Amino acid sequence: MDKIKVLLVEDESTLAMIIKDTLDGQEFEIHLAGDGVEGLKKFNEVHPDIIVSDVMMPEMDGFTFVKEMRKINPDIPILFLSARSSANDVVEGFESGGNDYLKKPFGMAELIVRIKALLNKVTISHSATTHFQIGRYQFDSVTQLLTFQDNEQLLSNRESEILKRLCENKDQVMPMKEILLDLWGDDSFFNTRSLHVFITKLRHKLSKDDSIKILNIRGIGYKLISD
Repeated sequence: MDKIKVLLVEDESTLAMIIKDTLDGQEFEIHLAGDGVEGLKKFNEVHPDIIVSDVMMPEMDGFTFVKEMRKINPDIPILFLSARSSANDVVEGFESGGNDYLKKPFGMAELIVRIKALLNKVTISHSATTHFQIGRYQFDSVTQLLTFQDNEQLLSNRESEILKRLCENKDQVMPMKEILLDLWGDDSFFNTRSLHVFITKLRHKLSKDDSIKILNIRGIGYKLISD
């Protein structure tokens, strides 16, 4: 089976080598670049399946790198790594063209799950439904945009993936365990709590239409209903 080619753009050499040593031993092939300038050059040489990029880097920072990258390839999935996690930083990451944002420090298992989730979304998006009507909202799972009238909200990759699964199983119970194993890689107590937080965020973002509800089916999962 072909390995997943990852372009890792990271100026912290120790972290870059830890990621490379860990992921190279699995189903990944890691190519390194120390900043955005080198990242653009390496992209043309390597033709990766996915890009993982730091934000704070010399020569060219991650946000600028991704903006330039999007001029070359608008579709390749991009995951940001950063110690900066304020709302403004996250929003800037998505607006520059990133698909997901992982806060440092992170576990290697979490990084692998995020990479696979992004690649899975890209693969599925070409053959499955990607546009959903939820009450008076429209949701595009590829662009991660949730639209109500003229108001657009950009969802995080994790929010988008959860909402997509709820939409695909509308009016049916979506098992919590299935979501956790699919997106987090395990159904530990900590990850279950994280899922509850994301569900609360989605409820808030869908709150302009009172007919929409995400029901908690206790101990089983969630059900999305709307008129």
